[in-house]
This record gives sequence, structure tokens and C-alpha cells, in this order.
Amino acid sequence: MKHILIIDDEEQIREMLIEMVSLDGYEADGAENGNIAQKLLEETTFDLVITDLIMPEKEGFETIKEIKTNYAALPIIAMSGGGRVSPDLYLPTAKSLGADYVFQKPVKRRQLIEVIKKLIG
Repeated sequence: MKHILIIDDEEQIREMLIEMVSLDGYEADGAENGNIAQKLLEETTFDLVITDLIMPEKEGFETIKEIKTNYAALPIIAMSGGGRVSPDLYLPTAKSLGADYVFQKPVKRRQLIEVIKKLIG
């Protein structure tokens, strides 16, 4: 079973994403920020990471850079609903840092699962 790490500081969104991917047969773990995600990545093998960009403690941009440095082949999907500015400004930066796909929140389940299947089957 393919294993996905979902990073989002909003518990409700994180749990919703875990449920979305679980319904399609993926195993999923959640982390509320990049620091916790880094610990999970050291302890567990994941096939894909889905990360929010704007989070407290360690945000998504730094997390993407670290993942691409330490786990270069690990695919990443980045998402943002924006922060102080529109997500249109955040998402291209995430892509330039190594995210394989980017989505503006809210993401549609069908679109997300389609991209996951393209990335990891």
C-alpha cells in the first residue's frame, strides 16, 4: 500500500485530506507543520508528500526545500489557500522549489486523486 504524508496546520483540513486519500486505498499520516513532518520522514518511508505552504513553526516552502535535499525522488504536492497575499503568488514559488504539482485550496477530491495516481500509482 502506498503511504502518503499530509502536512497542514489546520486539523480539519489535514483530517479531510487523510480521509480523501484513504478512500482510494492509500495509507496516510498527518503532521501539523514541517518540523513534525521531518521527524516522520526520518522514521517512516513515504511515497508522496502533500503539504500546505503557510504554517507556523516550519512552513511549506522550507519543508519542500528540505525534502528535495534529503529525499530528492519523493514527489510533492503543494497546496495553499493564500495568506497575506493570493495563493497565485505562493504556488509558483512552491513549484520552483521542487513541488511536482500545486493546487489552490479548496482542492477537489477527483483532481487530487488523479494527480496522486499519476505520481505514485
